[in-house]
Amino acid sequence: MSLSRTTLSAIGLGLVGLMYTPALAQHSVARQWDETMLESIKRDRVRPPIQARNLFHMSVAMWDAWAAYDPAVRQYFFNERITAKDIAAARQESISYAAYRLMKSRFALSPNVATINVILDAKLTALGYSPLVTTTVGNTPAAVGNRIAALVIAQGLTDNSHEEVDHASYAGTYPDVNPSLVVGLPFNPNVLFPTRYQPLSLTYFVDQGGNVIPGGFPPKVAPFWGFVTPFGLQPSDMDPARPGVLLSAPPPPVLNGVGDVQWRAGHEGALRVSSMLTPDDGVFVDISPSVMGNSTLGTNDGVGRALNPATGLPYAANLVKRGDWTRCLAEFWADGPNSTTPPGHWNELANTISDHPAFERRLGGKGPVLSDLEWDLKAYITLNGSLHDAAITAWGLKGHYDTMRPIGAIRYMAQRGQCTDAALPHYHADGLHLEPGVVELITAATTAAGQRHEDLAGYEGQIAALAWPGAPVSPTNTYSGTSWILAGNWVSYQRPTFVTPPFPGFVSGHSTYSRAGAETMTRLTGSEFFPGGLGIFQCVKNQFLVFEDGPSETFSFQWATYYDAADQSGLSRIFGGIHPDFDDFPGRVLGAEVAVKAHGRALSLFAPIVTPPCPADLNDDGSVLAQDLALLLSAWATNDPAADITADGVVDAQDLGVLLSSWGACPTGS
Repeated sequence: MSLSRTTLSAIGLGLVGLMYTPALAQHSVARQWDETMLESIKRDRVRPPIQARNLFHMSVAMWDAWAAYDPAVRQYFFNERITAKDIAAARQESISYAAYRLMKSRFALSPNVATINVILDAKLTALGYSPLVTTTVGNTPAAVGNRIAALVIAQGLTDNSHEEVDHASYAGTYPDVNPSLVVGLPFNPNVLFPTRYQPLSLTYFVDQGGNVIPGGFPPKVAPFWGFVTPFGLQPSDMDPARPGVLLSAPPPPVLNGVGDVQWRAGHEGALRVSSMLTPDDGVFVDISPSVMGNSTLGTNDGVGRALNPATGLPYAANLVKRGDWTRCLAEFWADGPNSTTPPGHWNELANTISDHPAFERRLGGKGPVLSDLEWDLKAYITLNGSLHDAAITAWGLKGHYDTMRPIGAIRYMAQRGQCTDAALPHYHADGLHLEPGVVELITAATTAAGQRHEDLAGYEGQIAALAWPGAPVSPTNTYSGTSWILAGNWVSYQRPTFVTPPFPGFVSGHSTYSRAGAETMTRLTGSEFFPGGLGIFQCVKNQFLVFEDGPSETFSFQWATYYDAADQSGLSRIFGGIHPDFDDFPGRVLGAEVAVKAHGRALSLFAPIVTPPCPADLNDDGSVLAQDLALLLSAWATNDPAADITADGVVDAQDLGVLLSSWGACPTGS
């Protein structure tokens, strides 16, 4: 079960899942359409950068529909100004048609389009509008919304996202340099470039939304995404020497090259933590904010916080079985069945936060309290603009460097042997480091009856790893624990029909998205802390895990800040066997940079348009007509400042020229 299956269960509010229900009608129309988008994403293919773009473009469409009715509010794509007798009603209708039409277009090729269309039609109808109103002509609210959607759709065909071919790579542009890794067979015998991305060969592949993908394993998702038009990032942020790479991102480490030690340690670290995926080892950890979190950006060096700033009291201890925490952490952020993907997770979190009774809708925690609608619109365009740019940044690196996932790297090293001691059997410089109790050499003594490697008899001389052995046959009522396995058979903590995402590793998308989301929430709310100083999510005994049964006991995740939650999102991918740490940490740093730029872009959008002065309106009645001309002529040849439009010390022909050129109504905006 992932975050999106029950949402971030009411942070500090009690643990009630937030799902799509008629009760959401109490929320603003923008919130309702955001929730509808999230429900639609759950039924679509799991393609995180594409869904980040969909969320962003819907946020833009809703913002422009709202801004169209106020000449002092800046727009993003739309540049028309509309009047209406009932502005509030017109805004609600225009927002609804803009969001509805955009989503109808964006999910038209979804494998579950029929189901999604039912959701979209039901929402529009429930709001009192008809799906049959398709006109874009005129200034009725429906026509304005439809016209905005058409504009956003058209803009999307020019943003380098390859929407015209369903976001696919053009033939031959991003080829796989390695043959597929056959997951069902040991080791990685056919790999050519151990640091480069390698697709998998599976009997069949089920994406994290539950969609069966023909062909065993899909092609790489959006390796060209670094060239998509961003929100806050600028052309100067692109590295001219590394196409698609933004924000001076560092390169990944390379085996037997720059960063060799880091490359080995990162992948061996993913193997090591696999030994912690059992509730039966007797190890407990305190996951309270008193001892966990508060890390320096790009590290896991945090030692917690002494006090909850909201209560002034110490955070209570929260002791749990380590294997329950690690397994639930891996699945919590894993984009499992019914996933909204990481961008959707942060929309869910933002929505849950805004429902907290102590939360005030003040931008940056300052200034006036905004209406629900204005807060939601500003929060969505800021957050989703940041997440959209996080996708561009992370996938730009994925496309440029095309790096290996841990399953391929670990099996490659295991096949070569051990690199600890040249005097021991099966030595190879590119092998695994031996570590007693975690990675060991299989010998006749260790495979003897009753010994720890007994089940590996016949593999003497090979490498054994204490690790999660794969999903149990009956994942609904049993769990695998950990056992000594042939290291060449190692698998990530995922479903056997998925194993690892179909795109390169460096950098971690989860880490980039989550830090961008955390930084944005901090800037939007004016505080890094969850309301009440504590975010909580409960994992119920034997009801939370999907890959296998668990947890063995009910416990709650706890985070003091958005940053702490984001850091655990990155950490979860290591426990899940999806990333080494060198994918995680740079992603966090880049996510923070992305968010700062997106927030600045949003603030410039929120700055009101100042109506330019109309100096020729001498009587201040909002127009330049005969009375103003009369006043100017009565002051002719004097230095009367009230009529000296050009402020040159004399009322003369230059002032008359300005007045005549301004004849009519004064401008109302720019």
